[in-house]
Amino acid sequence: MSETTAPATVPETATLYVLSVFLGGDASAPTGGNALGVFLDAPGLPPALRQRIAADLGFSETVFVEDAVTGRLHIHTPAVELPLAGHPLVGTSWLLDRRGARPAALLPPAGAVPTWGDGDLTWIRADPGTAPEFVVRRFDTVAEVDALDGGAEGVNTRVWAWEDEERGLVRVRVFPRAMGIDEDEATGAAALRLGTELGRPLSIRQGVGSRIEVRPAPDGLMDVGGRTVALEEREYRLPVAG
Repeated sequence: MSETTAPATVPETATLYVLSVFLGGDASAPTGGNALGVFLDAPGLPPALRQRIAADLGFSETVFVEDAVTGRLHIHTPAVELPLAGHPLVGTSWLLDRRGARPAALLPPAGAVPTWGDGDLTWIRADPGTAPEFVVRRFDTVAEVDALDGGAEGVNTRVWAWEDEERGLVRVRVFPRAMGIDEDEATGAAALRLGTELGRPLSIRQGVGSRIEVRPAPDGLMDVGGRTVALEEREYRLPVAG
């Protein structure tokens, strides 16, 4: 997929939408949720400038929508651009739906990712093989997962334990240190890979209280879904390119 040509001039400001994705709890008492920044009105920014903005904002991921009709977009952590990531795609799908413009699929660099809503959940369907890889550590108990104080420097690590294997409840923590993130509150890409490893529907509790739903889909794909809410909408002053 070719990179969008940078505009002759970069606008001074763009609207930043801040969302919370993969909320746990319920509507009256939500828990967790991973913050996400989304720009809908700043297409054509050069990659280096997108990366500067993502680092400045400091969210685990920031999305730059190039075309809301086709769903073409870019995803950046504070340190790198990702071909695919779960919570940015779920959150962006929810936001586009709220604006009456959700396409049937989003187009990150990894390729088309179908998306839809079902009640208060937003779903994506993706190939786990296109998701970032993590060093995986399984523990016997949730207490061991909760007791960890972080992951290794420069390594993306996912740790997990069964909360209730019969019911498919899993406790997960993710330390994407190679992506410039100490600990991620909710990681859809890691959920994609865990769902593939275990081969069954899962309800994942990650971070301080986020909830990610996972289920196998046809052709080796996985569905990942969760709840999203809007936190903030504000004007953001774009850095000068160069």
